[in-house]
Amino acid sequence: MAALGSAVLRRGGGAAPRVLAVAVSCQSCRHKATGDGGHGQPREQQPAVPGRAGGQPAPAEGADTKTYLWARYHEMKKLVYDLLPPGVCNLLNPAAIYANNEISLGDVEIYGFDYDYTLAQYSNLLHSMIFNTARDILIEQFKYPEGLAKYDYIPGFAIRGLHYDVQKSLLMKIDAFHYVQLGTAYRGLKPVPDEEVIELYGGTQHIPLYQMSDFYGKGPSLKQFMDIFSLPEMTLLSSVIDYFITHGIEFDQVHLYKDISDAIRDVHVKGVMYKWIEKDLEQYILHGDEIYAVLNRLVNHKKKLFLITNSPFSFVDKGMKHMVGKNWRDLFDMVIVQADKPNFFTDRRKPFRKLDDKGSLQWDKINQLEKGKIYKEGNLFDFLRLTGWRGSKVLYFGDHLYSDLADLMLRHGWRTGAIVPELETEIRIINTEQYMHSLTWQQALTGLLERMQMYQDAESKQVLLEWMKERQEIRSLTKNLFNPQFGSIFRTFHNPTYFSRRLVRFSDIYMASISCLLNYDVNFTFYPRRTPLQHEAPLWMDQLCTGCMKTPFLEEMVHIR
Repeated sequence: MAALGSAVLRRGGGAAPRVLAVAVSCQSCRHKATGDGGHGQPREQQPAVPGRAGGQPAPAEGADTKTYLWARYHEMKKLVYDLLPPGVCNLLNPAAIYANNEISLGDVEIYGFDYDYTLAQYSNLLHSMIFNTARDILIEQFKYPEGLAKYDYIPGFAIRGLHYDVQKSLLMKIDAFHYVQLGTAYRGLKPVPDEEVIELYGGTQHIPLYQMSDFYGKGPSLKQFMDIFSLPEMTLLSSVIDYFITHGIEFDQVHLYKDISDAIRDVHVKGVMYKWIEKDLEQYILHGDEIYAVLNRLVNHKKKLFLITNSPFSFVDKGMKHMVGKNWRDLFDMVIVQADKPNFFTDRRKPFRKLDDKGSLQWDKINQLEKGKIYKEGNLFDFLRLTGWRGSKVLYFGDHLYSDLADLMLRHGWRTGAIVPELETEIRIINTEQYMHSLTWQQALTGLLERMQMYQDAESKQVLLEWMKERQEIRSLTKNLFNPQFGSIFRTFHNPTYFSRRLVRFSDIYMASISCLLNYDVNFTFYPRRTPLQHEAPLWMDQLCTGCMKTPFLEEMVHIR
């Protein structure tokens, strides 16, 4: 854990990272505390007790185990809080870029971008507009009950990466091992009791592979919401189900899901959303000035730029003029609109079509992709053939892990960068003293439970039950800091989420916004941190006290993970 070792605080730029030592000093390795004979001198070994890892000492003769367990509890609590000095709760930089894979920007010659939620970041007002419009489509066109008009968008109800079981009307968070995180399953706007969730899945929290999402987040009965635009869709889905359940109205789960998906799709496909944004670019688009700085800097360093987006040209043109200026196209070597991703990356059949300056389609066959021209549709295979841009010299940024990044990384060997706007908010929460202390104590308490479970007399069992209850309360507290319903998009209580698993699988680097590139030199190399595997954790804990063979309380601390 970073709070217990040498934590790295990156502040952008090409400068060397600033290392913040959050460790027990060598002074604390005094033989009085450990029983050592000094640095590097082994202490006298105690005989191992069966069932006790590492030969852990038993309670002193005559002492009852209950008193012993609570003494260890208080010792550990003091140790944990001593290891978190003032100022430690500022370890992560929201403007940093985080690496899943080693990548040198010096090797990248061509930068590609998606548009929506990559170059253009939108305000939360857009989600309310999408929700309200799709809700009205359901009422007016699909003849849903007019009572639905009383429902408004609930900011912060849903998070990205959730799964929806169509047949069971369950919206839930699933971890990287296909387990539902208990306490995060909702039917409508109300949580479903843990016992009912387990019963619905045949006595387990596990979702079998054949039911899970396919490569693009769509399974036989489960749909994963990976798009930021899906936040209003999940909230509308939950609101409609809430109305039907509250009013005792029977409904077909499959029809309801399809109707809501179609209503949301209409908001996008029929161009309603585009009109709102074009009318008030200032209100909807965030951080536009930083986009010009990023693109201009790359061009000045002789990098080639291209844009591949599913949005129409007129919409992109207005947005880019707002953010970058009327000559924005001069920065790009290639602009492709209405690309129909992810089909653009897999379907060889659609040819490119050229648009004139007014956005009208041309009839001529495309034998080359010219700088300054606008192209529609097409496919990646023709793109690669006409440009020769292949392999790791290309870095493409997008917000949708499936539609933007998966094929490019796994099938074509491009480098990929994921834009995760939620990262900024989550890092600010992680940096709070409340979160840092809660998480560190939770980990320490887990270690105590693991270590002391061999005591099985009645009084010891009662102590362990109290610890387990406290641990569960802390886990719920830390979850609620992110989102009361579903917690963090990156973690369940302790495991990575299914979203995190895909993020690591499909992106070399990830960041809150494209503007994070401004914090780094154009030749900067990103090195992923060597985080410990479970069997490596004790080696990392030994590093707490540099140069020492033994660390105080090492036996306990190896379990703080």
